[in-house]
Amino acid sequence: MKKRWGSFILVAVASLFLLAACNNSDQETTKEKVKTTQEETTTYTIEHAMETTKLAATPERVVILTNEGTEALLALGVKPVGAVMSWDADPWYDHISDEMEGVEVVGNEHEVNIKKIAELQPDLIIGNKGRQEAIYDQLKIIAPTIFAENLSGDWKENFEFYARALRVSEKGQEVMVEYDDKVKALQETLGGKVNQEVSVIRFSTRPTRIYYTDSFSGVVLGEVGFQRAAHQEKLFTPDNKMGNFAVEVDKEFIPEMDADKLFYFSYSPEVEEEWTNDPLWLNLNAVKEGNAHKVDDIIWNTAGGVKAATLMLEDIERLFTAQ
Repeated sequence: MKKRWGSFILVAVASLFLLAACNNSDQETTKEKVKTTQEETTTYTIEHAMETTKLAATPERVVILTNEGTEALLALGVKPVGAVMSWDADPWYDHISDEMEGVEVVGNEHEVNIKKIAELQPDLIIGNKGRQEAIYDQLKIIAPTIFAENLSGDWKENFEFYARALRVSEKGQEVMVEYDDKVKALQETLGGKVNQEVSVIRFSTRPTRIYYTDSFSGVVLGEVGFQRAAHQEKLFTPDNKMGNFAVEVDKEFIPEMDADKLFYFSYSPEVEEEWTNDPLWLNLNAVKEGNAHKVDDIIWNTAGGVKAATLMLEDIERLFTAQ
């Protein structure tokens, strides 16, 4: 009888060890499954202008290397730890300066401070192929780096790209719906006034340009419904080096700047003064009829982001309803 009890006890103890081992194995398997699931939800890939890049978790320390990208991040509720300075500002445009308090300057779009970026220990760097392609390999050593393809008229495409990369696509859609609603409201306010032809000029030493449909201002004007001056179409031939973005002109092309409504901004006050005092400029119908309007170069051109686009809509409403 004692032997039977002894055997029973041995079997019971063995069973307990076996059960414990199975439980441990199940727990380990469960842990591995949880770990795998967490990795799948916290890591993701982004296809961009340079390659496909894997990102871990949702980026929290972001460095942005374009002005339009800075506006996009702010609109998405993401404050960068570092950003390139605004063009001709010290260091930020007035319309974003309050939101940029504490953000470190990392050079400008053409001269990025790589050492400063490394010091900020970002977990994501966002740049642009057209601006920083030459330093891409250096940047991606510091942190995962993704590039948008182009600038200028592509601001909406870039905005969607940034929202996706930062995993805030829903917020991005909200921002775009709000912007599109403002465009529709402006269309209703202007009514038949959108049937006027417009022209956009930038006075500069590098040199003066007539901006067209693929420029930042061109895209916004097109969304509202304005048509470009028909006689300018011949300037944008396939051999124009900037496509439908802009064409560089001399003073002999001033007559081509005319339109029902002419908007101009300036990168050089000296050039602006010289051109706007030229007899050809003074003879433009838009000038003689008081339909040539100076607008802000930052809002209509250099900022290039969603915040500037919204302010540009306000400018259009003000200029067209003031008549």
